[in-house]
Amino acid sequence: MKQRRMGLNDFIQRLATNSYACKHPSQQINLGPSSNPSAKPNDFHFLKVIGKGSFGKVLLARHRADDQFYAVKVLQKKAILKKKEEKHIMSERNVLLKNVKHPFLVGLHYSFQTADKLYFILDYINGGELFYHLQRERCFLEPRARFYSAEIASALGYLHSLNIVYRDLKPENILLDSQGHIILTDFGLCKENIEPNGTTSTFCGTPEYLAPEVLHKQPYDRTVDWWCLGAVLYEMLYGLPPFYSRNTAEMYDNILNKPLQLKPNISNAARHLLEGLLQKDRTKRLGCADDFIEIKSHVFFSPINWDDLNAKKITPPFNPNVTGPNDLRHFDPEFTDEPVPSSIGCSPDSALVTASIKDAAEAFVGFSYAPSMDSYL
Repeated sequence: MKQRRMGLNDFIQRLATNSYACKHPSQQINLGPSSNPSAKPNDFHFLKVIGKGSFGKVLLARHRADDQFYAVKVLQKKAILKKKEEKHIMSERNVLLKNVKHPFLVGLHYSFQTADKLYFILDYINGGELFYHLQRERCFLEPRARFYSAEIASALGYLHSLNIVYRDLKPENILLDSQGHIILTDFGLCKENIEPNGTTSTFCGTPEYLAPEVLHKQPYDRTVDWWCLGAVLYEMLYGLPPFYSRNTAEMYDNILNKPLQLKPNISNAARHLLEGLLQKDRTKRLGCADDFIEIKSHVFFSPINWDDLNAKKITPPFNPNVTGPNDLRHFDPEFTDEPVPSSIGCSPDSALVTASIKDAAEAFVGFSYAPSMDSYL
């Protein structure tokens, strides 16, 4: 599985530079004045690298003033601008601002910027990626897969209620908290303002989880997220995504043309749900008519009390058993063994700020954010 992720990361990097990538014109994005102009990198003691992405790193950090632990996502402006991805970064920020009311979505405490970097101060979640646990256990028993997929579906349903399509559901973007509940993270590919019958057409996502309509470069709607839920549920039950092949072209052909094949070691309810979610025709896919209502009322989820689920009253089937914030046993050593870059915790000398970095600063005007006290009440 690790080889699969590394190979696909390379593939995604190539995608980002060709005509299939999500492209937006570079423009100045102004979301209003900063609510938190006083925040700065040296407010934090950066302890460990706990994740990496195309534009930067995620670090475990302790705030020097109150000793609270946070996950700090640090993004390089130059890298974002080079790939014309600033609109996605601002979209991620916008979506994070709306997540405060849902138990299975990561929360943003505030954001700020220096001349060359953007900083997201996020909830610190240390139960590990679903990808990490799947890698170790190969697959999950059906009750455990049901619990995770119910919490994921609840989070997706909430995003859809805000007219947000997530578009990048995969085990690497699904974390477990210290109790074992799902936390959805990484909102860089979210598409805002998609009404119930609205569509979009940007080609983006992760190869194994792309829905047929995205591959066909046809307009697609929020049912793309239900396809991805089906792919993740299939992977939890069987150990690999449904149409997986090491050969990406063959995998795409499988997604478009190969019938769904289900081995007999799952219940009829699980089989029926997978057939409904992994329906190649989005107009016949489960969730097409009534979105999340269709998913939650499916017989596969009949053991789930949804009110109890959202109140976190259902005991998770797996407890990560972390001893505290410094317990990093569920993070991949590939990340945690990496030294923390010294540049992360300091602002660049203003005399050394180049013209290109000044351009970068202008592209992210209004990025900084701090919640009003009302949002905590």
